[in-house]
Amino acid sequence: MITRRNLLLAAASPFARERKNVVVFQHPGRYGGWPANHGLWSWGSEAVVGFTAAWYKPNTAGHAVDREKRFEDWQSRTLDSGETWSIEKPPLTTNADNHVPHLTQLGEPLDFTSPGFAMMFGMTGIHGGPAWLYASADRCRTWSKPFAFAVDGIGGLAPRTNYLVYGKRECIMFGSASKADKREGRVFCARTTDGGINWTLLSLIGPEPAGYMIMPSVVRLTDSRLLVAIRHKDPDKQGSIDFYLSEERGVSWKPFGIIDNLGGGNPPALVKLADGRLAITYGYRAKPWGVRARISMDQGRTWGEEMVLRDDALTGDLGYPVAYQRPDSRVVSIYYFNGPRDEDRTIQATIWQP
Repeated sequence: MITRRNLLLAAASPFARERKNVVVFQHPGRYGGWPANHGLWSWGSEAVVGFTAAWYKPNTAGHAVDREKRFEDWQSRTLDSGETWSIEKPPLTTNADNHVPHLTQLGEPLDFTSPGFAMMFGMTGIHGGPAWLYASADRCRTWSKPFAFAVDGIGGLAPRTNYLVYGKRECIMFGSASKADKREGRVFCARTTDGGINWTLLSLIGPEPAGYMIMPSVVRLTDSRLLVAIRHKDPDKQGSIDFYLSEERGVSWKPFGIIDNLGGGNPPALVKLADGRLAITYGYRAKPWGVRARISMDQGRTWGEEMVLRDDALTGDLGYPVAYQRPDSRVVSIYYFNGPRDEDRTIQATIWQP
C-alpha cells in the first residue's frame, strides 16, 4: 500500500538523495540516439560522449527517426564532471544509417598511451561490412580521417567502441561480428601490437546463439583477468546480460553469470569502481521504461539488488548507455531517452553515488 509515509521514506533514502539527471543533448526536431554505438572517453573532470543526431519522426513500430534524412555523428563535452555539457559537431561517419566514408590504410602506428588519446570505431551495418576507426590525440577536439579496420581471421564486422590499452602499440578491442548465417550475433576479441596497423583475432566469446550476442562492455580486473558483459537476445525470450571471464587477457573465456528479465533487452555499460567494486548500467525496455543499475561486491560473481535510476520514460526507445566514474566517486551513466513528449528525444545522464 502506498502511503505518504512510504513516499517520504523513499524520497529520504540515500540512493534517492544521491542521484540527479542532467541533459547532455537536446535540439528541436532532433533525435539523439545510441551513445554505446560511439563511445565515451574521460580525463578527470573532462569527458566526451559520442552519439547520433538524427531527425525525429513519429514511429510506433521502431525508432522515432526520419530515415530519409541524414544521420549525423555529434559529441558532447563536459569540463565539470558531467554537470553541464556542450555540443560539438565533428565531421565523422560512424552510424549504420550513413554512407561508408572513403577509407585509407593506417600507415603510421598509433600511440595508445598518448595523454589525450581516444579511438572510435565505425561500421556499415549491424550485419557486418566495411568497418573503420578514427583516432584523436587531443581529447576528441580533432579526429583523424577514417582508417580501414579489419581483423585477420574474422568477417562481417560491426564494431562499436570498446577497448583496453596495454602499451604504446598494444591494445585489445571488443566488437560484434556476423554468425555463420551472416546475421549479427557473435562477440569477438582482437589484438594489435603494432599501433593499430594490423589486428588479429584472439577469441570468439561464448557459443553462437540462436538470436544474437552483441555489444560487449569490458573491464580489467587485473592485468590479465578480464570481465565482459554482453547483450544477449534469443527468439521468444526476454533480453539478458551475459558475463564471461578471461584469465589470460582475452585468449579464452568461461561463462560467469547472467542478469536476466530485462524486457526487450539493452546493452550494458560496465565500470570498475575505484574501490574495486563493479557497477553496471542498462536500459530497461519494459514498463516502467527507464534505466537501471546494479553493483557487484565480488568482481562480478554476484550482483546486488536492482536500482532504478529512473522510470519516467514515455516509451522503451531508450538506453544504449555508456558510463564512467568521476574523481569524487560518483558514476555518470549516459544514455538516450524520451519524454515527457514523444518528440522529446534526448541524450541524458544520471549522476549517482554507488
